[in-house]
Amino acid sequence: MARRKEEIVSMIDTLAEFKNLKNINKATMINVLEESFRNVISKMFGTDENYDIIINPEKGDFEIWRNRTVVNDGRVMDPNLQVPLTEALEIDPDCEVGEDVTDKVYFEDFGRRAILNLRQTLASKILELQKDNLYTKYKELLGTIVAAEVYQVWKKEMLLLDDEGNDLLLPKTEQIPSDFFRKGETVRAIIKEVTNENGNPKIILSRIDNRFLQRLFELEVPEINDGLITIKAIARIPGERAKIAVESYDDRIDPVGACVGMKGSRIRGIVHELRNENIDVISYTSNIQLYIQRALSPAKISSIRINEEEKKAEVFLRPDEVSLAIGKGGMNIKLACMLTDYAIDVYRDLGGEVDEEDIYLDEFSDEIDEWVIDALKTMGLNTAKAVLATKPEEIMERADLEDQTVKDVFKILSAEFENE
Repeated sequence: MARRKEEIVSMIDTLAEFKNLKNINKATMINVLEESFRNVISKMFGTDENYDIIINPEKGDFEIWRNRTVVNDGRVMDPNLQVPLTEALEIDPDCEVGEDVTDKVYFEDFGRRAILNLRQTLASKILELQKDNLYTKYKELLGTIVAAEVYQVWKKEMLLLDDEGNDLLLPKTEQIPSDFFRKGETVRAIIKEVTNENGNPKIILSRIDNRFLQRLFELEVPEINDGLITIKAIARIPGERAKIAVESYDDRIDPVGACVGMKGSRIRGIVHELRNENIDVISYTSNIQLYIQRALSPAKISSIRINEEEKKAEVFLRPDEVSLAIGKGGMNIKLACMLTDYAIDVYRDLGGEVDEEDIYLDEFSDEIDEWVIDALKTMGLNTAKAVLATKPEEIMERADLEDQTVKDVFKILSAEFENE
């Protein structure tokens, strides 16, 4: 008996420690304990309605009181709900038949099975409470940066632990391509998704989400955190390059200069965190022509034609500026499209008006494969005459096309103008 009592008291002491470690308030802990006791009693006697359970977590003890109706001797139908008069008088000498008497019962007297049942019930409820608290905590932290320690690295994902030892997942698909972490290292990432399927919370992190870049700027640039500068748009190719458009609500503040910092002091830490991702910061404007022009920086644009309904833009540049506008692997123009939400086509400006007799390459899609046309357009060659004015060797090298493919293209395009 004494051993069983010690086991129960020890269990309550453990709950008191659990409260301090897991930030569970006293009321919640008492409810968990009381509900656990009631579940066990209900399973044993079919009901717990006639029991009063008093929990005192500060002292680490508890009391259980049973209420029963007094009946004449020999008339007891349910010893859990009724007590014979002779026994009732020992509890309360002034009691009478039909009245209720209350006596203290000891949980250890219920037997070892009841104690084991209580332990299992408590463990289940505590685990459920922990999961609910974890889900609620991280649901409120969605979109914020968290720092966690690498615990295990797998092929498709990485397991991290927060300060309280909770599991966080960083999938390979949410990592920057050049990311490489070892066990024990600290990783910063944004909380991208929190799910709770079948009562099992799952916290997904990301280092490629645009919000991660935004939060890093908020940490490094006080003007953004204070609301003096707003991030209007972000376009990223994680680990490679990013463009971010910012706007200031104070004419005295240069938004680009504030984000970059003196000699790049503010942006340097962000670039390092993102594995040397090249970040272009531009000043946002509602003037779409100027916005596109800034988005295509460092290229200098000669002229732009805007189709606002279809959200398309035709940009004309000097031949030596075309490669700058397109960027390595088409990265610059791709980011500009993402940042402005416009489909941007780049054309060579050969001076004066565009030749009205020229023909866009898309009109040859029935004779030239689409992937070949796309490769030519990546060079800024959007029309037939622009292709014919370029040396075949240059096209082969820059568009990565075979000699015969280029010859076939020249033959098709030349025939069009010969017919005319």
